[in-house]
Amino acid sequence: MISPEFIKKIREIEIRTKKLVNTTFAGEYKSSFKGTGIEFVDVREYFPGDDVRSIDWKVTARMGRPYVKKFVEERELTVILCVDASGSSHFGTKNQLKIEQAALVAATLAFSAVRNNDKVGLLFFTDRVEKYIPPKKGRFHVLRLIRDILYFRPEHKGTDPVQAIEFLMHILRHRAIIFFISDFLGSGFEPERIRTPFGVAAKKHDFVVIRITDPKEEEIPNLGIVELEDLETGEIITVNTGDKKLIEQYQRYRNGVMIEQGRLLKSLDIDFIDLMTAEDFTPRLHKFFEERARRYR
Repeated sequence: MISPEFIKKIREIEIRTKKLVNTTFAGEYKSSFKGTGIEFVDVREYFPGDDVRSIDWKVTARMGRPYVKKFVEERELTVILCVDASGSSHFGTKNQLKIEQAALVAATLAFSAVRNNDKVGLLFFTDRVEKYIPPKKGRFHVLRLIRDILYFRPEHKGTDPVQAIEFLMHILRHRAIIFFISDFLGSGFEPERIRTPFGVAAKKHDFVVIRITDPKEEEIPNLGIVELEDLETGEIITVNTGDKKLIEQYQRYRNGVMIEQGRLLKSLDIDFIDLMTAEDFTPRLHKFFEERARRYR
């Protein structure tokens, strides 16, 4: 049974994210993500300056004067929130876990979608597909997604993004917007492993990567000799955090991995948003929407 505290937390997320959607992101989502095509809706009389290619010759012949076809953008979209639920996602400092930041971001995207009458679905993955909720519309559906992101406990702790991508490529029959939300930690994110599936996803769908990290993953504080547990494998190692050489080597390795991941996504022409647990994600998401909208103008 969900506790009153948990229900309160979901309600707080709804209030916060809906406020963002109705103010900061009002209209930006719609202009950032286009429909899948155009749809014929009606005919009207021809006016000088209309494109002659849009003339409906059958109606013109029947009415004895020229008529043109009217089209509108086929607006309804399908949005998939693909969320990494592996062990490392349940780490965080500054009083917020990475999975909690993911829930806030996902809620903002979900409410933006339903505000524009789009459908939203959710997929959890670890080293396998843990759970899939098919796309639907409506506020109550979004609240269920938020609850599941915060409340869901996966059966496994490892990470294999390829499993998630292949699953989505199999079930999505039409072009969709996929927000891939992960910390990109784990052995499954080697560039040579994800290059092909990410590339395929980006060609078939509107594929957007959101990487969420924590400040303490980049800079380890000097706490002396400590035991660290890998949240995905359970392996425990002893580390001397006072060893400057060791810490510098780790930081160089960590920075190198993040830079390499960024280069890979850029080479595949995949939109990429970098977030941290300790920051307000609003400005970065706002900038992303603005840049996307500018590209479509």
